[in-house]
Amino acid sequence: MSTETLNTVLLQTDYPELKLHASGKVRDVYNLDSDHLLFVATDRISAFDYVLATGIPHKGRVLTQISLFWFDFLKNVVPNHFVTSDVKQYPAAVCQHADELRGRSMMVMRAEMFPVECVARGYLSGSGWKEYKATGTVCGIKLPAGLKESDQLPEPIFTPATKATTGHDVNISFEEMCKLVDPEQSKKLRDLTLQIYKKVADYARERGIIIADTKFEFGLTAKGITLADEVLTPDSSRFWPADSYDKQYVRDYLEEIRWNKQPPAPALPQDVALRTSEKYLGAYRQLTGRELDI
Repeated sequence: MSTETLNTVLLQTDYPELKLHASGKVRDVYNLDSDHLLFVATDRISAFDYVLATGIPHKGRVLTQISLFWFDFLKNVVPNHFVTSDVKQYPAAVCQHADELRGRSMMVMRAEMFPVECVARGYLSGSGWKEYKATGTVCGIKLPAGLKESDQLPEPIFTPATKATTGHDVNISFEEMCKLVDPEQSKKLRDLTLQIYKKVADYARERGIIIADTKFEFGLTAKGITLADEVLTPDSSRFWPADSYDKQYVRDYLEEIRWNKQPPAPALPQDVALRTSEKYLGAYRQLTGRELDI
């Protein structure tokens, strides 16, 4: 990959014709009309809750295209909020931005979002591993003694989390979730999360990728419970192939330079940014069997 691609990263979006609905670490969301939003995935990358100064070439396109792949893969399991990614079908107000939006954006239905992240874990890692070491449980679920970091769990587990506007999401028990979401809806979300996870984990494993854990966001639309936001990307999931395809490569670099995890977030060397870009492209290639059109 040419180092010139570092000059093509999209770190900020600016569409004066549209009202900004929300801006996250990676995505900017714009109002289109009373029923639709425009999701735009930038090339920003975050680590340890901070957006880094260096973008990752093509990252936004990879995240969007992987989500679109999974929306299609799961369409017979759960409705989703996707409407179109064809920029020709976007409102005329943003047509002048078609080149920038193509491949990294999607028009979606508005949804009344549930105030929880729906997390499925098939392996013991991350915050789950930290909790298990201290208590032998993950989100209140008792696990067998003697498990080691990255061990596969006897069965996938559902571990909800509250949505944090800044910093880490906070793991909660299912009982705590039922205080935030109607108990019957909570049961449906739990069962649906595990059903989806098992289906996609089996698919990915056949392609040499272990999905150690992942998080979903659901909302209510006219279709009922609807899968929304990004789905099963290297940003929302831990992918464990022979080589890691998630953000761990960046985290490892930041640990090596002993960043104190306080602002300002450091820039990444050119080789680290390009290598990370290759990992994102590799994840897309291995999951979908296709090359990303860049």
